[in-house]
Amino acid sequence: MILLTVGTQLPFDRLVAIVDGLAATLAEPVFAQVGRGGYHPKNMEWRSYVDPVEFESYIARCTLLISHAGIGTLVMAQKHGKPMILFPRRAILDEHRNDHQLATVRALNGRSGVRIAYDEDDLIRLLATPHTAPKPNDVLPDRVRLCGVLGELVRSEQCRLARR
Repeated sequence: MILLTVGTQLPFDRLVAIVDGLAATLAEPVFAQVGRGGYHPKNMEWRSYVDPVEFESYIARCTLLISHAGIGTLVMAQKHGKPMILFPRRAILDEHRNDHQLATVRALNGRSGVRIAYDEDDLIRLLATPHTAPKPNDVLPDRVRLCGVLGELVRSEQCRLARR
């Protein structure tokens, strides 16, 4: 099953309508959490809201996640090792108050298991290619640097306490 989610805070009818239009052509069924939008899908099962526990079970069962660029959804997909296609909301299209989702996807571009679609053509192209799950131990330079600094801090504090 492919899972589409647009979050619960803002409508994202453009993405829901695009995926609904493609759903009948896909090899597996699509379940959509469509939020507060006015578009009601015709080609896929959907609900406006899914409670967090049930939502996590959908993520655990899906083979692919298509989502707005919400950090909570990204973290949950990473936790379950699910490949995802992020489709950021655009401020110029009145889908959000600013373009922070564009900044988010630019920062995530190239991360294993995460692919970015900016429009319907991108989404069609990405759906036609194999989905690769994220590597479980992606090396994140900032995390490595932070761990090194914290490790050095702990070692120096241990030395200071040992000299007392």
